[in-house]
Amino acid sequence: MVGNINSVVSPKGTEVFQPNWDSIARYYKFPKWFMDAKFGIFIHWGPYSVPAYNSEWYARHMYLEGHEVYKHHIKTWGSHNEFGYKDFIPLFKAEKFNAKEWVKLLKKSGAKYVVPVAEHHDGFSMYKSDLNKWNSVRMGPKKDIIGLLKKELEKEGLIFGLSTHRAENAWFFNGGMKFPSDVQDTTITLYGRRYKNEHYTDDFAREWLAHTYELIDKYQPKLIWFDWTVNNRALKPYFNKFMAYYYNNALDWKEEVVVNTKQGYPTNIQVWDMERGKSGKMMCFPWQTDTSVGKRSWSYIDGERNKTPEQIVHDLIDIVSKNGNLLLNIGPRADGTITEEQEAILLSIGQWLKVNGDAIYGTRCWKKFGEGDAQSTKGSFSDNRATQYTSRDIRFTTKGNVFYAIALNWDDKWLLIKSLGKETIADAEILSVNLLGSKEQISWTKTDGGLKLSFPKKKPCKYAYSFKITFNKKVGEHLQSEASNEVMKYR
Repeated sequence: MVGNINSVVSPKGTEVFQPNWDSIARYYKFPKWFMDAKFGIFIHWGPYSVPAYNSEWYARHMYLEGHEVYKHHIKTWGSHNEFGYKDFIPLFKAEKFNAKEWVKLLKKSGAKYVVPVAEHHDGFSMYKSDLNKWNSVRMGPKKDIIGLLKKELEKEGLIFGLSTHRAENAWFFNGGMKFPSDVQDTTITLYGRRYKNEHYTDDFAREWLAHTYELIDKYQPKLIWFDWTVNNRALKPYFNKFMAYYYNNALDWKEEVVVNTKQGYPTNIQVWDMERGKSGKMMCFPWQTDTSVGKRSWSYIDGERNKTPEQIVHDLIDIVSKNGNLLLNIGPRADGTITEEQEAILLSIGQWLKVNGDAIYGTRCWKKFGEGDAQSTKGSFSDNRATQYTSRDIRFTTKGNVFYAIALNWDDKWLLIKSLGKETIADAEILSVNLLGSKEQISWTKTDGGLKLSFPKKKPCKYAYSFKITFNKKVGEHLQSEASNEVMKYR
């Protein structure tokens, strides 16, 4: 039973939140679990994993005449009338999918929340939908993938979220209307509205809202992630309804929930998300980077080139120091197995977090995110290139009386934290200094140039090294002087 899309009142009658930004801002608070978690896993998996070629946008590109994928499709699978995208669904069997094994691995990675794609741009629902017959229970795997993952994640104490990309489905297959293809069969509702562009109609907006309400009502996710087109003018009023309905339901559930969008909405009522890139500065409100282990695709493809664990750990530290979270994507094979290389990367990240988690989980920002000479990449679609850091590149986090200085490389001699000079720490006394994962004594001294620390003889881990400096008073959290500007820029 889908909630009434003409109303934002929860099934239990809760109507605290109204569908406007002022009302939502008045009552909404970012979940503590989200601000503490710092690290989550995204999962792109669906029929597009069967061709395993180019990217998760195979479904669109195969219908764009002249595109590399268009040519590959004809050569490999035949003409678009003989074999369309819908014909990949029976081949998407997920015969080796094991939700329990997936979750076991994801927990070892150190992730605290998991966001599987409930429906991608291709219009195929990975859950039991009453509104979309093109779903994984009726076809393909013949399983409620989202439901199975939710059950196992909650068993293991991980936060369950999901993403929905249905807004993009309206136009995703429109290329197939320009030449003979199965997209021209309008009875195949998988292919959406075939709109020529992103100029959505009110009728589609209502359809989108109904599908989104269905996900809320059936699965009660604690996080819902959206791609870019929900900022479309026609969708915005309905998106405001969605937020009010979702937040009202969460009050009934007695849960803290969060929404992720890329653009178009104030940053104090939902989390701003940046794709494949990072903020160059500390942000006043919680934000998030979504990126993938794979450099070329979000879904599994043959011949993928993956990032190294070191690059991902460095990005995680940089993001957290700026008040952000990292949502890291993996792409399983069509049969439901996760590649050996991506599994090894996740386990390596987990090993680092096992040693250094205290400097990441539950931390908050200091008055600056760090120091050093290296210029980290910033902005969307910029993170395929790894930044080369030295031991002079340091990132800061805090937790109560503890100040963490995370060196992004090793030095056999000493570390100078310029930001902790005599004047900076004059009003607080250092009680102890140690390196997470090491039992060796760390010598330290206050100098005019900063706080000077010794490195131990033996590395406790790889990639980055967390010095724990305990003071006799609370260190403090990041400044919010720019908060009003950050909120207002979307109005």
